[in-house]
Amino acid sequence: MAGYEDFVHLGYKPKPTDLLVSFRVHVPSWETPKRSFGAVASESSVGTWASVVALKYLHVQEVAGKVYAVKKEGQSYAIKIAYPQDHFEAGNMPQILASIAGNVFDMKAVASLRLEDIRWPKKIVKSFPGPQYGIAGIRNILKVKKRPLMLTVPKPKVGMTTTEHCEIGRQIWLGGLDLLKDDENLTNQTFNPFKKRVETALKIRDRIENQTGEKKSYLINTTAPTYKEMEQRAKFIADHGGEYAMIDIITSGWTALHSLRELCKDLKLAIHAHRAFHGAFTRVPFQGFSMLATAEVARLLGADQLHIGTAGVGKMVGSAHEVHEIQDHIVQQNVKPHGSHCLGENWGNTKPMFPVSSGGLHPILVPDVLERMGTNIMLQIGGGIHGHPGGSYAGARAMREAVEAYLDGKTMEEASQSCKELRDALKFWGHTRPR
Repeated sequence: MAGYEDFVHLGYKPKPTDLLVSFRVHVPSWETPKRSFGAVASESSVGTWASVVALKYLHVQEVAGKVYAVKKEGQSYAIKIAYPQDHFEAGNMPQILASIAGNVFDMKAVASLRLEDIRWPKKIVKSFPGPQYGIAGIRNILKVKKRPLMLTVPKPKVGMTTTEHCEIGRQIWLGGLDLLKDDENLTNQTFNPFKKRVETALKIRDRIENQTGEKKSYLINTTAPTYKEMEQRAKFIADHGGEYAMIDIITSGWTALHSLRELCKDLKLAIHAHRAFHGAFTRVPFQGFSMLATAEVARLLGADQLHIGTAGVGKMVGSAHEVHEIQDHIVQQNVKPHGSHCLGENWGNTKPMFPVSSGGLHPILVPDVLERMGTNIMLQIGGGIHGHPGGSYAGARAMREAVEAYLDGKTMEEASQSCKELRDALKFWGHTRPR
């Protein structure tokens, strides 16, 4: 192999042992398409800009990436590259992503580049732990078999004292929600220290469980400056009877998630994954790393549940098509390839992740989300709970009633006749969608 063009093999048929990647490529006006495509395969595997002697070695060529499919799509191209699995260190996500999602994004030979999807070979799938509990395990923890699980984040997300924060927890648990959740930027600030918050909230949880007869839990943010501190926080949660460690998976990094998963196996804690910062590289449709691929990595590394959006209902970017595709890839065991970019997936024995729908919802929008995403999801409403004119307890009651009404086949208008909190929510928000 010498030039970039030598990495294009359109007659190549991928092997089951190949790791496949689908890219969207915009070719610069001064570059030829074939050289641009080859540059991606070269830089993401064994090549460089110059012809070097070692590239001619057969054993080097055997682990090189190969462009095996190209399709023109408007001003861009959909290309697919096959990488022999021996190119990668099994079980090492940073190494894998440093190859397929590393220097390639800086190449002048591409005007823009977006990694859309990854198909993981069996050996690499088995080298990662996957979720410890998955959907069935989480439902077993909370003793809820069928309905959507419901959670909320106290708002404002930071600034409240521990007492104020935990009082909101008391109200929403009493109002019928299953889970209290820290927001992505609440960790161990002086106004609401981590240990005090854990101790106080879990004592309240225990009282509410005894009072209501329903299981309650708390998604507690362990995100910290060092893994040693994250480990101490996770152990503190387990020692005080918590069931969950939450982590900001993007800002903490993939190694942090993988390490936390190994720790949580011993601590028997489920992992809630928050995706804060993902939009910095997933949002632009022609550049970056897709949310679909991000979700696949999170499933491999062992998150039990992950935010994926509202399928176009709430305030976050994410079309129904995009969210459904992500949902399929994190819930199903087998996904068939389709379209220009979906490569399909066989997850083997890897457990599914619980999809979390969140971002700009209120109780009256619950049916819209459930119509689009089904009922085997988690529903998170923040401002739509705490912005209720009757306060957080009333917001939680309205949300619980909205879910129960949907399951019973009632409209929000019908259900509101027998629930003041839902009636007030309907009057206050109507069917408006935040933007």
